[in-house]
Amino acid sequence: MRLLHTSDWHLGRSLHGVDLLEHQAAYLEHLVELTRSERVDAVLVAGDVYDRAIPPVEAVALLSATLARLAEHATVVLTPGNHDSAVRLGFGAALMRDRIQVRTRIGDLARPVILPDDAGDVLVYGLPYLDPDVVRRELSDVGAAESADIDAAGGLAPGDGSVVPVVLARSHEAVVSAAMSRVRHDLTTRVDAAARSGRRRPRAVVMAHAFVVGGEPSESERDIRVGGVDHVPAGVFAGIDYVALGHLHGPQRVGASEGSVLRYSGSPLAYSFSEQHHRKSTVLLDLGSGPVVPELVPAPVPRRLADLEGTVEDLLGAAGEPHLDDWLRVTVTDAYRPADLYRRIKERFPHALVIQHRPPERTSDRAGATVVTSANDPLQVAAEFVVHVTGAPATDAELAVLRRAYEQVTAAEQSA
Repeated sequence: MRLLHTSDWHLGRSLHGVDLLEHQAAYLEHLVELTRSERVDAVLVAGDVYDRAIPPVEAVALLSATLARLAEHATVVLTPGNHDSAVRLGFGAALMRDRIQVRTRIGDLARPVILPDDAGDVLVYGLPYLDPDVVRRELSDVGAAESADIDAAGGLAPGDGSVVPVVLARSHEAVVSAAMSRVRHDLTTRVDAAARSGRRRPRAVVMAHAFVVGGEPSESERDIRVGGVDHVPAGVFAGIDYVALGHLHGPQRVGASEGSVLRYSGSPLAYSFSEQHHRKSTVLLDLGSGPVVPELVPAPVPRRLADLEGTVEDLLGAAGEPHLDDWLRVTVTDAYRPADLYRRIKERFPHALVIQHRPPERTSDRAGATVVTSANDPLQVAAEFVVHVTGAPATDAELAVLRRAYEQVTAAEQSA
């Protein structure tokens, strides 16, 4: 069984104001051709298909055309990420052809897409992005609880021995673990059934959009912290043959679980300068009787990203020659801001996206300053601002207010 694993297309995204849809279309053309030439059985898209909940019309049209073309050669399984609207991505899923499977509902996460194979069926379990604040009640197991526990979890009726849902902890680990418990129950049932009937053991694949412990983030992933924590332990996925991960934009393997392979495919394009050294790719793998050995197939590179630093004289001279066609972040280090800086740099480097002046005397001061990027914990940044303004650390009450305000804004963005 041959699979292609990809994720984080972010259709509709721009890079410092540059529309990337044309380059995203080039990657999807490459993906269709790869699916055809490698005789792929299934394409797994592990979340963040779109860049925002309400994508531009052009992005929707590109996805529609791409899915139709991929379905001519393989089964396609899509799950939503934290950027997608699960409802909008899943609209019309029941009407789609059998070879396009969009898994957006909690109720479907333990209902696998079954890929028949003589070596044993491959079961693909699609987990949508699981926001703890949204799904921890729906994923809760049913059990008896004392009234104190019930009240703390959700203010249900007082304990009288009745059966009530015990709400999960407010964490990514809790909700993903609960989802995997459902997956394992279904998988065990199917493995036992195959053994009783003399059929080969089915292989299991899980698609998940999460930040697994050990992963290396970049600056372009949206923060998903809840209660100050965004990580899920790799052990949550133990026993699964292959875990197709999405969310982190750098291709990488995580975890060291024996018998399981957990891998991020990474995004097909670089969406920040922190990704300039990534080798963007798509994961190609065969699921057989032996070990799973993923192969990384390089993705087309529309234009390199690079940092360029120096004086105007150096940059406009030989030092800039190798970078004329690159997307650049240019840092000019003259002691005084050169006249007509922006125009001169843009004439030399038409694809310069960021142009900044940083004189040498400021270099020594940078150790005492914090460069804030999207990779920083927003709550930590806010807490440091409180210290900067008041001269004293934020109190526990102030931190609670900051956390509540941040999570309310984040929730509003994701539900848009």
